[in-house]
Amino acid sequence: MEPEFNFFQHWYPVSPIEDLDPKRPTPVTILGMALVIWKPPSSETFRVFLDQCPHRLAPLSEGRIEDKTGNLMCSYHGWEFDAKGICTRIPQAENAEIVTKNQDDFCVISFPVRQENDLLWVWPDAKSPELANQTPLPLSPQIDASKGFVWSSFVRDLAYDWQTLVENVADPSHVPFAHHGVQGRREQAGSVPLKIVESTANLIEAKIDRQFKSTITFEPPCRLEYAMSFGNPEKRLGLITYCIPVAPGKSRIVAQFSRDFAKGLNRFIPRWWDHITNRNAVLDGDMVLLIQQEHLLQQKQSQQSWKTAYKLPTNADRLVIEFRKWFDQYCHGQLPWQEVGINLTENLTVNDNHEVVLDRYKQHTQHCSSCRQALKNIQRLQLFLLGYFVIIISTVAILPDSLRLRLGLPLLITALLGLGLYSWLKLWLVPKFYFVDYIHAER
Repeated sequence: MEPEFNFFQHWYPVSPIEDLDPKRPTPVTILGMALVIWKPPSSETFRVFLDQCPHRLAPLSEGRIEDKTGNLMCSYHGWEFDAKGICTRIPQAENAEIVTKNQDDFCVISFPVRQENDLLWVWPDAKSPELANQTPLPLSPQIDASKGFVWSSFVRDLAYDWQTLVENVADPSHVPFAHHGVQGRREQAGSVPLKIVESTANLIEAKIDRQFKSTITFEPPCRLEYAMSFGNPEKRLGLITYCIPVAPGKSRIVAQFSRDFAKGLNRFIPRWWDHITNRNAVLDGDMVLLIQQEHLLQQKQSQQSWKTAYKLPTNADRLVIEFRKWFDQYCHGQLPWQEVGINLTENLTVNDNHEVVLDRYKQHTQHCSSCRQALKNIQRLQLFLLGYFVIIISTVAILPDSLRLRLGLPLLITALLGLGLYSWLKLWLVPKFYFVDYIHAER
């Protein structure tokens, strides 16, 4: 019998570091466990604790970083914890000995962390820090400036399960259809000469040999990347995804996009613009398909396996088949939800309300420092443009007739142009941070 895969004893990237606010705690969930990310002011690295105060189980992610001590303070009763999770202060304690004598019992569970490749990594098994130290991070060789690569990052919470996410990313043949007009086009679709070159408990690798050559690597449980090359001289392009299991029916994707050409684009195209016009649109196109696909597969698997529920006759499906076989062989076709006290219900419902499942603000904008700041700046600009329009109209109205044509007309033109820009921001740009419906039939 094959050894069972331990999802908890692996490194997971929880967020790009640039998206974390060092001045306030950030909640995140991995494998059904609510965690809190925070940064002691005196430390160069973030910390990750279990998101519950040992006093009355209040969420520490609703706490604050205390100004004087630099400790994480619970907002419920003011208990404080240092960078190691040790309780250092209980405001209600009658004497200091209550704290010093009970530190082992009052400490917060702290998880091993690392910062590498612009990502914050966490090891979600607090009981095996030695193993964490001995286990290398699942880093991509394409996130390496010394090899000529530049890259950008992206994170989004998804309304479908980890296994659905992995299966989807491992399927290159859906791109020209699910992402028509965003990445690829339907009329360019064709056969995919995909070949599995390695398949073990720790690695699955496939190659696609055509004009646009690709190597696809799945390093369980989370790294799934494409290394692509084309042209002469050869240009290299990378899609590095980390597929994070969050909860039943929920996952998070942390992605990095690398290339060794057109390096200056990163300086001229704002990160947030790429997110709202490209990255989110790609995931929107998948989302409306996958939440219903996942629901139907769950229904069918109560009576049959994926092998008969799916029809997978072509080479394009080979990597999906290999992943499903790996999941069955080493994980018994399920994630370890019961180990964190989550009981799956037999009849899971599917939410196909597009405004809910494509909620860009909750799934991405609030997590992304670039999009958050851009949205704030745009909202400030809107207020300025609206205020400018009102002031100009009021001013022109009280101008004397001799100045109204000579001075008032140019001012009115600028006010109207500003109103047009305000309308464009309000009706086209700002909604892209919140919700954009995706209807495949209209693309």
